[in-house]
Amino acid sequence: MAQAPQYLLIVSAEIEAEVEAAWNTWYDEVHLPEALACPGVLAGNRYVSKGDASLTRDGGKSTSSAKTYMAVYELSGPEALETPEFIEMRGWYQFTDKITARTQVFEKL
Repeated sequence: MAQAPQYLLIVSAEIEAEVEAAWNTWYDEVHLPEALACPGVLAGNRYVSKGDASLTRDGGKSTSSAKTYMAVYELSGPEALETPEFIEMRGWYQFTDKITARTQVFEKL
């Protein structure tokens, strides 16, 4: 069995339907290849949600049918996000007003 990476960068995003096709083209053809070329970014894959999400908050449960895109990157460490190459590449400025996103580094326990 392969060893799990020590650090992951997980980016989740909900994209407005009107720009979804442009978002996917840009992410697949521009952003993902540029991210994978950065020092310390070891691998990366994209995913899209299927079916409703189960939400739990303050003891209450609900569901959401919003489509969520997720990118999972394996990193050599958090410092990979501070390289000049990563800093220059990051962002989705052309989609800022059409996206709700969360970006966070996770460390394996």
